[in-house]
Amino acid sequence: MHSSSFTYQSETEVVAAAANIIEEKLRRESETYNHCSPVKKFVMSKLSLREQEVFAVLFLDSQNRLIAFKEMFYGTIDAAAVYPREVAKEALKHNAASVILAHNHPSGITLPSQADRRITKSIKNALELFDVRTLDHIIAGEDAYSLAENGDM
Repeated sequence: MHSSSFTYQSETEVVAAAANIIEEKLRRESETYNHCSPVKKFVMSKLSLREQEVFAVLFLDSQNRLIAFKEMFYGTIDAAAVYPREVAKEALKHNAASVILAHNHPSGITLPSQADRRITKSIKNALELFDVRTLDHIIAGEDAYSLAENGDM
């Protein structure tokens, strides 16, 4: 039997390590958002295994590089209260040029609800007052759904 110095980690630790690698890549590479796939993978790695709804925001610079990822609101298994004012405050704090909204659906079904569309529009309208663009809203579950890719923005 072959002995290895590798120690197996829990699924959560492996997913967290993968998220950290993707996050570093998003921070380093310019115009990262031009390729939605890495952003969807990042959001999936951060939110897909959560048992409650979590609403997060990726704050980006003018070159669409990640400044910060912040989990902002927490809810139950099927809802989270989200406040556009708080998203705007955080965007200004980070001097973000744009944002990507993200949340999970613990059910695994990633199709956006009417509430998801409404909050996206509310946040987008609030951020426009400060010249901060809302590039996308990604929903994580069994897969990742991009509202921008699907014409829902």
